[in-house]
Amino acid sequence: MYKGSCLCGGVEISIRGGLQDIIHCHCSLCRKSSGTAFATNGFVDTEGLTIDQGKDLIGFFELRSGKKRHFCTVCASPIYSSNSEDPSRVRLRLGILDSDITERPISHNFVTSRANWDSLDALPRYEAHEPNRGKEKRS
Repeated sequence: MYKGSCLCGGVEISIRGGLQDIIHCHCSLCRKSSGTAFATNGFVDTEGLTIDQGKDLIGFFELRSGKKRHFCTVCASPIYSSNSEDPSRVRLRLGILDSDITERPISHNFVTSRANWDSLDALPRYEAHEPNRGKEKRS
């Protein structure tokens, strides 16, 4: 079982069963709705998703008929997306999960739509902020 919560902690979820088809989506819609270079999404069977707390805090935005993006109305954390054409599952934003997961992403999708500053290259990695953060730049 996986547990998750939104940024403010008002919405808490549980996932029974596994995560399916995890992808990093670079499409413009995912970039805009996440405010990042890409969104990491995985499908969850609807019957395996439980809203443990804060069901009344979940709002939605319907971009296209039957396609809803559900989010916390307090902190605006994206929670999941639903599609009336496939009510048996939802697409979960994996950033909401507090539990470590065993499944792994299978692909980067819509890479031709990726942000022009996202090169998909391996950049240096740090355990905290990058070195020299907050120090004045020298000319």
